[in-house]
Amino acid sequence: MPSPSATSNPIENSRELERRLTQRQLTMMTIGGAIGVGLFLGSSVTIRLAGPGVILSYIFSAIIAVIVAYSIAEMAVIHPVPGSFGVYAQTYLNEWSGFAVRITYAFVQIIAIGAEVTAVAIYCSIWFPAVTQWVWVVGVSAALIVINAMRVGNFAEFEYWFAIIKVIAIVAFILVGLGIVFGLGPIHAVGFSNLTAHGGFLPHGMKGVGLAMSLTLTSYMGLEIIGVTAGEASHPGKTIPRAMRAVALRLVLFYVLSVTVMLAMTPWDKIGSGITGSPFVLAFATVGIPYAAGIMNLVVISAALSSANTNLYLTSRTLFSLSRDGYVLKALGWVGGNGVPYFALIASTSGMAAAIMLAIFAPGRAFLSLYGVAVAGMFFVWIVILLAHLGFRRSLGRARVALLPVRLRWSPCSQIVALIILAAIAMSTFLVEGLQYTVPGFAVFLLATTVVYRMLKRRNRNT
Repeated sequence: MPSPSATSNPIENSRELERRLTQRQLTMMTIGGAIGVGLFLGSSVTIRLAGPGVILSYIFSAIIAVIVAYSIAEMAVIHPVPGSFGVYAQTYLNEWSGFAVRITYAFVQIIAIGAEVTAVAIYCSIWFPAVTQWVWVVGVSAALIVINAMRVGNFAEFEYWFAIIKVIAIVAFILVGLGIVFGLGPIHAVGFSNLTAHGGFLPHGMKGVGLAMSLTLTSYMGLEIIGVTAGEASHPGKTIPRAMRAVALRLVLFYVLSVTVMLAMTPWDKIGSGITGSPFVLAFATVGIPYAAGIMNLVVISAALSSANTNLYLTSRTLFSLSRDGYVLKALGWVGGNGVPYFALIASTSGMAAAIMLAIFAPGRAFLSLYGVAVAGMFFVWIVILLAHLGFRRSLGRARVALLPVRLRWSPCSQIVALIILAAIAMSTFLVEGLQYTVPGFAVFLLATTVVYRMLKRRNRNT
């Protein structure tokens, strides 16, 4: 079996990343990275597309996301290296796919960082409408850079508690929402009539459910963190399987239950009318609970900060891996005394710069512009992961697969079904307002990536 390496072109006398991430930190980092803009702000777009039927969109998307996550976890247990699925693709598919998927993932995460800090500006404008968005974007970006410059163990501990706030808030939202739905205590029962009124459960039919999946699927973007962090996980053979099982169950429950409760509390056509704030905040404001909307707004701000913090970490480690494989500047593979790839971290802040420019020149379209660009890129990343996993399974053989501490069920049928659905959802973006150009735009990006790859290969042959 091939043995992937993330250090085929190491920098002389450079330090390596440190294995300091524990299982609890790994679990909460994954949850923190996955629960962010997609749930708290992006859900307003998906609700508009599918109405209450968006619940089905989240359930179907969760199935695909779990298949991808378990595919990564299997490979990460055997190969806990920096570069993760980029290295796996290079090993079990070809060099081009290993390069392209890492470049794409870094690009997507850079865009995601910009989307998250833009979301913070949107949330803050509810309290401070006179302050322009770019002021918030600049302040948040500076704080996140400082946090990411910490030793990875300290950074992870900070992110752990950041994510805990998010999880507690979602659980509290679900419990309070259920109290409102069922009328616990002095509260008048709302019931579930809002799920079937206002046009029915499927006001736009199953077509709306399918179109909404173009965004609900990317709401689970972050589960692949399990693989990216493998290079800094302590005892990866134990921590990765435990973290994977915990994360998959919690994410599905958090997304499906919270969206269901939110739609039961408030008519979907009132909270899916546009991107002017979190639908969770709007739901509490609509039912008239004192101060609840303000508290929830504070929570979604911390959620966006947590997700942006993790995405900045992911991008810096992806660029580090590309550098160590000789694809990008060697300086990006340099590691400081505290185990942080500083130059890769600086390069990862370009999404924040894009967010600042959009906040200044196009504040009304900033969020969807950033969030939409990342959609097609993540489809490509997940497709490559699934294809690499098919190659991994063939290479490993049935006997060794049976010994894995974490396994994807019903392989290879699971991956094949997921690949077909991903391709179909990618094509559906042509029918979603604001996303019509994401696939063609990404095709141009992938072509440019291929040209760069060929140039690098030619340069390496001549040196």
